Formats: sequence, structure tokens, C-alpha cells
Amino acid sequence: MEIKTTEAQRLQRRDDRELVAYLRSPGAIRERCGQLFELAVEGQSRHFSCNLTQLPKVAEYVTRVIREQYPDLQIPFHSRWRHFEAGGVPRLSQLDQKLAGLTPLEKAVAKFDLAIISVLLDAGAGDSWYYRERETQLDFRRSEGLAVASFQMFCDGTFSSNKQVVPLQVNAQRLQALTEKELADGFGVNGNNPLVGIAGRLQLLQKLGQVLFCSPHLFGEQNPRPGNLVRYFIENSDNKKLVAATVLSAVLEGFSEIWSGRIEVAGINLGDVWFHPSVSDDGLVPFHKLSQWLTYSLLEPLEELGLEIIGLDALTGLAEYRNGGLCLDLGLISPKDPEILLQPYRVASEVIVEWRALTVILLDHIAATVREKLGMSAEELPLVKILQGGTWTAGRKIAAERRKGGIPPIQIESDGTVF
Repeated sequence: MEIKTTEAQRLQRRDDRELVAYLRSPGAIRERCGQLFELAVEGQSRHFSCNLTQLPKVAEYVTRVIREQYPDLQIPFHSRWRHFEAGGVPRLSQLDQKLAGLTPLEKAVAKFDLAIISVLLDAGAGDSWYYRERETQLDFRRSEGLAVASFQMFCDGTFSSNKQVVPLQVNAQRLQALTEKELADGFGVNGNNPLVGIAGRLQLLQKLGQVLFCSPHLFGEQNPRPGNLVRYFIENSDNKKLVAATVLSAVLEGFSEIWSGRIEVAGINLGDVWFHPSVSDDGLVPFHKLSQWLTYSLLEPLEELGLEIIGLDALTGLAEYRNGGLCLDLGLISPKDPEILLQPYRVASEVIVEWRALTVILLDHIAATVREKLGMSAEELPLVKILQGGTWTAGRKIAAERRKGGIPPIQIESDGTVF
């Protein structure tokens, strides 16, 4: 009996590991989101209808935005690096000047540090917060505000335990010692300028400090830094080629434990994975929005090192409120109950899970239709560029046209860790 029990436990552990690996894959995102999409198309979903006859109109709107933003169709990746240039300020050139004395590898490690810390701080800021940049006296809101604020904190050495000697780094020791006041001050938060989820953001960074110590094969032993992932990717490239899904896999492995209050399998934190009763098997729906956003944001420093990124379109579109808002505002999806648009929802709610799932699949459909209109292939115009050109910008544009302050059509109760 004892042998049978041990064997059963071993098989269960193997099954659990396989389930975790599956739920961390882009294939699982599309397959599970696809189930909810099919229900919506058939009119059988719980909360939304899907009207694919609106697809040409949405693709035309996105194509117009792309041509306005990038007339030559030379579209960069949808990544955090775009936000660092907010307001037309050449901050990336300034950063390169600060990093001028480093080797190419050391520069890439520093840029990884910056991108990772900034993306992890990129959850929804709320409608009233803004950041006033000290040097320019310009005000920025939402993603751009969070990007510029985190950029300036990085340059000031806020995330370095040795800011006098090596200010341009993010290391484990400093993250664990970071205080809420330091983070709030860095974002310019006060009684008249509140930032949604400041406590959640601090907890995220403190947990990041803890996990950096736990994975020396990813983050280094002597001075654990998120940027040391660069070395891992160089080692796992093949003849200077690196598969995009390999980057996502390392991101999910390395950072999964930083997320609080999430679903676990065999003690393993699944991250951005949620439950919906209409999904078969275990009902779990993965999105990994921030992790894929982070993956997209790590590709440029890797390319600067001479690595070629392949398999880009294996990754999915981002299930967030700008892309999702585009689909709602232009009629690709519509709520079955108008009350959905009148109240805020938790991220774990069926409404938000369903909305995000439809968004993921519809982004693939929009991308294919946009490529047809522009006469471009998936290699010439991968999804990551359509997001930039693109659906995210179009989602923000239509929101500004429809609602004061450009707020999304559905309100989400942010904890500072998802959107």
C-alpha cells in the first residue's frame, strides 16, 4: 500500500508540473481564451456577445491609426521603451550617455533592470494621478507617467543598494529594504495626487527582491539582479537566435512568486491565471499580460547585443483595458447586460475574465485583417508591432473620443499588480 501511495504521489506531482507548464504557455492562453470566444460567437457566453461583422470596421480604424502614427510603416515593438520617450524628451539617449563606460553586456543588464522594474510598476494608475518630471516640469499620466517616474527613480539610484557607486542597477538587497514612503515620493504621491495600488506595488517589488535570491541560475549569486537574465538568454540562444517563447518561459519561471493572492497548483503560483466556469477541464484561463508585456520589452536590449528573436507571433496580444476597450467601443463585443458598463469589477470576476479572453482572440483576428489591408505578411508585421501601431493606440484614441478622461468602458478595481 505504501508503494502504491508513493507512486500515486509521484504521478500527481508529474501531472501538476505538466499542468503548470501548460498554463504558462502561449498555446494555453489561446486555447483557453478560444473556448470563451467560441461561446461568445455562438451567443452562449455568460456576459458578452461577439459580432465579427464589425471586424472590417475595427481593422480599418486600426489601420488609419497606424498610418497616422507610422506613415512609413516602420513600426517598433510594443514595449516599455516607447513610453520612456514620452513628451518627445530623448531620455533613452540620456540613458545611453550614463551607460557609456560599460561593456555591451553590462549595458544590456542595466537596461533589463530598468525595463523589468518599470513594467512591474505599470499597473493601472487611476484617473487622477499624474507625475511631474523634475527636469522638464512636464506632467504625465497613466502608463507614460508611470514609465517616466520609474525611469527617473532608476536614474536616481532608488533601486540600488550602492547608489553612490553603481546607481543604475536594481538589486535584491535594495528592493527588500524599499519603503512605501520612498516609492510614493518617487511617484510624486500626496494627499492631492493619489496613485492607485501603491501598497500593492511596494509588495510586488519587495517580493521581487526575495525571489531574486531564490533563482541564482537566472539572476546571479553575488549580487542578484533581474537584469542578469541577459546572461541566461545568451547561454540559451542557438547560433545567436533566441525563441521569443523562451524569454516568456524564463520570465514566468523567475517572477511567478511575486504575485499575491493568485491561484496555485501544488504550491506553485500561477500568476495571471483566473477561473471561469465555462472553460473545460479545470476552468483555468491564463493571460500573463504583464509577463508578455515584459517579454516584449526585453527583446530590444537583446537585439542590441546581436541576438535574433524568432517565433514572435507565438506570443499573444495583451489582455488589458486599451485593447479590450477598442473591441467594446467599436462593437466587436458588447455586454449582454448594460449594467456591466456602470459598475467596477474585480480582476477575478467572470466579467473581466471573459472580456480579457475575447480580447486575446480578437487581437489575432484584427491583426490578420490589418495585414490584409496593408498587404504585409506576419513576418513583416508581427503582432507585437500591430499592438504598438496599432490596437493599443487605437484603444486609447477611441476611449478619449467616447469618455471624459479617456477612461476604459469597463471599470476595474486595480490592486496595482494586473492592469
